[in-house]
Amino acid sequence: MSDNGNKINDEVVMTESEKQEKILREQFKAKKRKKRIRKIITWIVVIAVIVVGYTLYANYRAELQAQQEAMMNQNRRVEVQVTRNVYTATIDLSGYVEAYDIQEARFRATGPITSVNVEEGDSVKQGDILATIDNTSQTYTVESLKKQIREAELNGTPSQLELLNLQLTTAENNLEYTNLVANFDGTVADVNITEGDYFEAGATDAAVTIADLSRLKATVEIDEIDMQYVTLGQKAYLTFDSIPGQTIEAYVSYIPTLGTYSSQGIGVVEVELTIDNPPASLKPGYSFEGTIASDGEVEMLLIPQAAVTTGRGGATSVQKLNADGTTETVNVMVKYLGEGTCQLVSGNLAEGDTLVYERSSGGMMGMMRF
Repeated sequence: MSDNGNKINDEVVMTESEKQEKILREQFKAKKRKKRIRKIITWIVVIAVIVVGYTLYANYRAELQAQQEAMMNQNRRVEVQVTRNVYTATIDLSGYVEAYDIQEARFRATGPITSVNVEEGDSVKQGDILATIDNTSQTYTVESLKKQIREAELNGTPSQLELLNLQLTTAENNLEYTNLVANFDGTVADVNITEGDYFEAGATDAAVTIADLSRLKATVEIDEIDMQYVTLGQKAYLTFDSIPGQTIEAYVSYIPTLGTYSSQGIGVVEVELTIDNPPASLKPGYSFEGTIASDGEVEMLLIPQAAVTTGRGGATSVQKLNADGTTETVNVMVKYLGEGTCQLVSGNLAEGDTLVYERSSGGMMGMMRF
């Protein structure tokens, strides 16, 4: 009996221990299960929120895009008036000045240079001899012909005398060619010869260069539209970076008969400006900015740029609204003035005419894309 009693007590003790351990194990498992369930629920909630948010955003974007496309496809008819404006036409200029006249003097005879009479910077008068070459041969020929003419006048025939006189004219010209002469009053700008040099007739390099600096000139390009405001003698006002704070007055001295095309394909006229009595500090080659202002006020017709349609070949036109409600196409030539406004240069329109065009409302929505 004692053995059985001990055995039962051992079994009871083991059972109590196992029960306690089992309880702890089950509590631990319960905690892990609850934690896992909470984590699953959290993820379910997060995913649900994302799905709902994305669905709402997608619906909103689709609705917005539909509204945007509807507005873009909706054009609004706009009516505008041809208006008149009075202003002073101002034409912007730019370029550089150059000497009014330049002589690149070259000998027309061949020989050694016997004298050089000028230096760079000297002032010369028309007809001054700048330099000479040896003229011994030319002088001998002239004197010999003069002697033959005197003899022919006594004993020769008229035809002989005529021929000798022609030869004398040629010889005197050749003698004159041994002198380098100034063609106008000016300043010696360059001297490329020295006494003793041998000069060949027809040489490409100038022996002496003379510049007329009493006046300066400039050639400026004025487009075909602005030429209607330009006349001979019209004043121009130029400013030079090299002469700060001064405005130099010039005038339109030459308008060519023919125009030309600029590199951009625009019709232009190369107008010449002249500056009389320029300041000593103003040198040929200096660049300038300037303006030509029209004499008096100028009237022009204005139309919005949006009303102008550009077709093939750059032709421009507008839609004119007639009194009966119909429209007609009017071909026009315009000049863009900025800020959405054009000047009517040519075309069968008058002040007060109504122009129509369609403006898309979608242009205002272009900035609302996501």
